[in-house]
Amino acid sequence: MLQKGTAKKVTIYVNEDTRHHLGPLYEAILNFLLHKGVAGASATRAMAGFGAHQVMHTAKIEVLAQHLPIRIEFIETAGRVEELLPTLYDMVGDGVLEVSDTEIVKAANQDLPAEPKTPHAEFRGKARMMRIYLGESDQWEGKPLYDALLQRLKAMDIAGATVYRGILGYGVKGHTHKSGALPFSRDLPIMISVVDTEEKLRQAIDAVEAMMQDGLIVLSDVDVIRLLHSRPESSHANG
Repeated sequence: MLQKGTAKKVTIYVNEDTRHHLGPLYEAILNFLLHKGVAGASATRAMAGFGAHQVMHTAKIEVLAQHLPIRIEFIETAGRVEELLPTLYDMVGDGVLEVSDTEIVKAANQDLPAEPKTPHAEFRGKARMMRIYLGESDQWEGKPLYDALLQRLKAMDIAGATVYRGILGYGVKGHTHKSGALPFSRDLPIMISVVDTEEKLRQAIDAVEAMMQDGLIVLSDVDVIRLLHSRPESSHANG
């Protein structure tokens, strides 16, 4: 556990598409740090950048966005950093690894007790599920249709909705939808899943149909099991 005082900050720069075994290198580094008990680490994705190859990588062009830099940063004691560096050197074959002195002014929440487990309430009942199938490139008033549908469902006080992006698919027209090399060639399949009462979904269908020009809407019966964790008694008293 980190304490107030001097420490070391380690910053690692790698490309987002750099691999380590079967996965991204930045994920492997984070998993290694977690396994070694590092107090905390974060990975951030840059908007643009260039490296030793003098090639500008930017999120504006999808082909170049795949090579955007990832910055991994963590803070630990000098002794722990010395233990971790040899493995990090081996993992970061193409990138930059920086170690600098820093000072911990406050290690927040280190003395907070664990939140006590509380009983939960369980609700069961019948409901309806609506699934909406459309294309990622479908638009509504200048913005993605799936985003507009989600906002409309929220405004109608629908209990909840989730948007899923497929990796490959085709529709009634027989066109295959897949991710392309260029941004304008992307038209992946989108599915929105909604669960609520029959009455509320019937109202939602009318709104959804009015916004869709092409797609599919299906309804099915579902059994709802919802778990609600109760708040501690002190929370009720103070809240």
